[in-house]
Amino acid sequence: MFLPEPNAAPAAELCGLGEMVMLINEVQIEIPKATLEAWQEIVDILAEIVEIPAALIMRLSDPDIAVFVSSNGEDNPYHPGDKEKLYGSGLYCETVIKTQDKLLVPDALEDVNWKNNPDVELNMISYLGFPILLPDGKPFGTICVLDNKRNEYSENTEKLMLKFRSLIESHLEIIYMNQNLGDKNKRLTDYLMELQALRGLIPICANCKSIRDEQNIWHPIEHYLIRHPEADFSHSICPKCMEKLYPQINNGS
Repeated sequence: MFLPEPNAAPAAELCGLGEMVMLINEVQIEIPKATLEAWQEIVDILAEIVEIPAALIMRLSDPDIAVFVSSNGEDNPYHPGDKEKLYGSGLYCETVIKTQDKLLVPDALEDVNWKNNPDVELNMISYLGFPILLPDGKPFGTICVLDNKRNEYSENTEKLMLKFRSLIESHLEIIYMNQNLGDKNKRLTDYLMELQALRGLIPICANCKSIRDEQNIWHPIEHYLIRHPEADFSHSICPKCMEKLYPQINNGS
C-alpha cells in the first residue's frame, strides 16, 4: 500500500513554483509547472475515458516509488507524494520497472500471483501499466490505470496510453537535453508548446464522451484521440444524448 508522507503536501507545493526535481546521470532535471499541468491533463483524460478510479504517473526515486501525478476523482485512493519501497514490495509497478514492459492484471483476486499485492488492500484489483524511460534508457517510472473491479482494458486504451507515454518521454528528453547542453536561454515552455499533446479546443459530449469533428460528425472519444493527440476539450451534448436526456427540447415543449 502507498503510504502518505507525514504532513505531506501536494508534490508540486513541496518543490515550490510547481517544480519537481530528480537526478539523471548527475544532471539535475527540473520538471516545470507547465509540464506537470500537461501530465495532470493526461491522467485526468485517461481516468475519464477508461472510466476507472485511478490513472497515475509514478516516479522511481530509489529505493522508493512515488505517486508523481494522480488523476482527480473521489474514488482515487492515490495522492501525489504517496510512496512505498519498490523492490520486494509486490506492487504492480515493481514488475513493470523490472521488466520494462507492459503489465496487464485483469483481476488480481483471481490471480494467485497478484491476489496478495499491496494495491489490493486499496481495492485496486485490476491494473494496466507501461514503463516510462529516461533518455539514457533508465527507468523514470510508469504510467498506469487501476480499477476497483475486473477490467480487461481495451486495445484502444492501450494505444492511447502508449501515445501519452511517448509524449511524456518526449518531454523528459527535451528537458534533459536542454539542461545537459547548458542552453539556459531557451525557454522550456517554447519546446513544450510544440509538443503539447492537448492543444486545440474541441467539443466532447458530457454524457457519452463522443467528440465532434470539423465536419460536425460525432466520433467515439478513443478513436478520435488516437488519431488526434493534440486535442483539448470543451463539453457539449451530442444529438443522440440530447434526444435521450432532454426529449422535451427535441419535442419543442
